[in-house]
Amino acid sequence: MRRHRFGRIAALIALGHLAAVVVLGVLALTTDQGDLLWTAVTRESGSPWFFGPGEDTLTVSWRLALVLVLVGALQSWALWQVLRGRVRGELTDRGRAVGLLRLALYLGVGYSLITIPLIAATGGHWLWSVTGVASGLVRLAVVGLFFLVLRDTASRGLRLFSLVAGTVACVSGIGTEITDAFGLYSAEQVFTLAGGYGHVWLAWSVSILVAQARDPRWSAATVRTGVVAQVMFVLMPSGVVSFGGNGFPDVLMVYTLLGAASVFGLVWDARTAHELANPLPGPGRGRAPARLRARWWPAAAAAVVLPAVPAAVNLARGRYHWIGPRGVIEQFVRVEGGSWDALTWLALDVFVGVGGPALLVLLAVLRRTRGAVRFTTPALTVAAAVGFVSALTATPLPEDFGDLYEGAQMYPDELFAPGKGGEVFVGISPSWYGAALLASALLLLLLYPAARVRRARRHVLLAGLATLVALGFVPAADQAVGPVTAAEDCGPPEQWRSEPARRDLTRDQRFVCSFRQGDLIRFAAATPDAVILAHARRLCGVYTRNDPQEVARLQAREGLKRDALARPLAEICPGAAATVKAAAVEQDREIREWEADGRRMCDSRPRHHPLIRPVTVTRVKDPQFTDYGVVETYEPTGDDEDPADDDLLERTQDAGLVAARPGHLMILTDPDFPLCVTVETYTRRPPVETKGWDHVAEVGYQSPTGAIVLTDELSGTELPDLSLGGRAGHYRIRVHYDEFTRKGQQENGQRLLIMAFPGKGDKPVTYRKPPKH
Repeated sequence: MRRHRFGRIAALIALGHLAAVVVLGVLALTTDQGDLLWTAVTRESGSPWFFGPGEDTLTVSWRLALVLVLVGALQSWALWQVLRGRVRGELTDRGRAVGLLRLALYLGVGYSLITIPLIAATGGHWLWSVTGVASGLVRLAVVGLFFLVLRDTASRGLRLFSLVAGTVACVSGIGTEITDAFGLYSAEQVFTLAGGYGHVWLAWSVSILVAQARDPRWSAATVRTGVVAQVMFVLMPSGVVSFGGNGFPDVLMVYTLLGAASVFGLVWDARTAHELANPLPGPGRGRAPARLRARWWPAAAAAVVLPAVPAAVNLARGRYHWIGPRGVIEQFVRVEGGSWDALTWLALDVFVGVGGPALLVLLAVLRRTRGAVRFTTPALTVAAAVGFVSALTATPLPEDFGDLYEGAQMYPDELFAPGKGGEVFVGISPSWYGAALLASALLLLLLYPAARVRRARRHVLLAGLATLVALGFVPAADQAVGPVTAAEDCGPPEQWRSEPARRDLTRDQRFVCSFRQGDLIRFAAATPDAVILAHARRLCGVYTRNDPQEVARLQAREGLKRDALARPLAEICPGAAATVKAAAVEQDREIREWEADGRRMCDSRPRHHPLIRPVTVTRVKDPQFTDYGVVETYEPTGDDEDPADDDLLERTQDAGLVAARPGHLMILTDPDFPLCVTVETYTRRPPVETKGWDHVAEVGYQSPTGAIVLTDELSGTELPDLSLGGRAGHYRIRVHYDEFTRKGQQENGQRLLIMAFPGKGDKPVTYRKPPKH
């Protein structure tokens, strides 16, 4: 801290930022205020989509909280690097070009730290355009000043390349901002293509890094920081990455976290400006790197030839791609990424496919420098890993794959032409490339091993401590990410087993129980609740966004339709809950209208006027329904015979309307039509009435208990008691049935008049038979 001009101030600011992030991390783990930590680290306000759109608070797991705190610590380190300034000492005169370059670099740093957050807070499309043009002009000045400053240390060819590439990239960016502001979309596309979607600026950055590595004014740490910044630039789906919080608008959490961690470009600019003002290095700096001793040439030749072998086989069969349309990596880049990702992937795919890595190995063998070997070996290893992953996740392509191919169309149509047998050949397996690249990397390591470096004790101690801390966060078992709500915890306790009362379930546990018990997705019994909740929230995001392509992919890959997600996700997904609530309201409205229509139907039928005075008359207000066309009453008779085992149903069906035996009375109706019911009880036999009825029949019934209540257990229909004040004994039950056509309606109706009065005799009597159809 004392070595730098503003070291103490920068350290206080960085430590304050780190303390605030740690406090927010603790708050996120102990409360539901995880959105504060998310906003502070990612510069995105509100809860992210993958934790439930529309929720006011955000509950984060301890793993996500740890990642956010680590990203916040990285941002604190970046603040210290940027704000600490140059090394203390007398500022020597380096020329006007150096001073202007430092000023331009600091203006770019200030734009990322101050201007972008302010514009993001105030809004306004025109502000983005104005500041974008101003930032482009500053970058254009940086390009020209680097050309002048590197005059004594970089070759003229490298300086000219950087000047041309940087000028094209800056003019492309400025033109894109201006044409976008005025709505000149055709011209905007021309400027965007001129910039190569960021590739031209990437080429300028790489050329400057090469020049910095050879210049004694910049340290190796600054060069390494610049390399990491360019790697992050390639990994991000957008070339605009800054510490100031550009609010990267992607739907994937990993991209949001990558955007928050992309602070290395800012640090590179600041360190480049700082070290331009540092005291001149002592003698010995800037010498050409030492060349390693030449090794056995056949092994070196084999290392060069190996990456070209699978490429030669592929080219012989008319294929020039390394991976092509295969594997999860290519699918993710093609479907989820934008034009920048697709173009970058296509360039790498063709470069490796035609044997480009052989040129890198040849360059490393010819130069024989530590830097060349250190760059080439990891690059070959990473490429081999990508090839193996793509080969393991590749699936056979159907004949109509060309029609189903979605996303960025990166490959020509003839690549998908089916050959003999209907198979689509897109090249040899990427695993062959992976094996060749990995073997070449191993040969380089054997030919030019890294020099042994004596590690300081403090380095060993810090490395061991970091390893122990990391191991402390590793789960003890696979997917040990939280508690599991078992099936027996979901249902209520069974009293007959004398089970103890269970604790009340939380909202998340209730949802997990309903999600496990549903047929939408089947989970293993040991699946943690956190995994189920994360999967449900991902589906909630798909449901809420309702993107046609995303919905189509969900149905194609997982067999799930969007409409089927509403009810299972309603408890934790606001969008699904609104849909379910609206459907319930509509269903209730339809039921109320249907019931009102049924009451109007029954009210439209003429009332029965008894010929003698009954004891009770009950006209059921609402229409009744039966599940399978039967209303019946059971009364215990004192014997062990089960009334359900008798043959009364067959007897009733033979009679056509009503039948009875002691303790069991049954009446048949039509289960498809609403039923209007009137019940009358008498102290003596009423006159017979048949006019206006389709079927009139009478049976004798013995009531053991004096409770003659006709019901349908399945539909919930229950008619009034037919007994005389609970009197047990012999009754005669007369049933009148009529089916009628409703005026202006397609659905018919039916009415039922039941008369009950004391009387002996079990003989059934039919007063009017139904008409024959």
